[in-house]
Amino acid sequence: MEFIIWIVGISTVGWLVNNWIRAKHGYSLEDEWGGKSEKADNALNDRLAQQNAQLLATMEKMQDRMVVLERIVTDKGYRVAEEIEALRDVPPPARSDSGTPLNFGQKDTV
Repeated sequence: MEFIIWIVGISTVGWLVNNWIRAKHGYSLEDEWGGKSEKADNALNDRLAQQNAQLLATMEKMQDRMVVLERIVTDKGYRVAEEIEALRDVPPPARSDSGTPLNFGQKDTV
């Protein structure tokens, strides 16, 4: 009879130590029937919800920026093409020598 009591006692102590170690390191706990029970980590859920909200806000900003960039790229492309076509029809302006001459071929004598 003592042998059975010792086996039950050792098994119970082993189960308690096992669950204590698992709880200490963040693993799920075992119940008496071998199933797993996890404690709710509200702090983790709150952090994940906050991070999710920040990511959604960032994504909305990026979408707004992308819309602006798409508008710039497409509008600018059509406008530049129209300006090029308009320049082809305009005769070049008469050359005027009103600027300062650049003496590239001459040495500076001071």
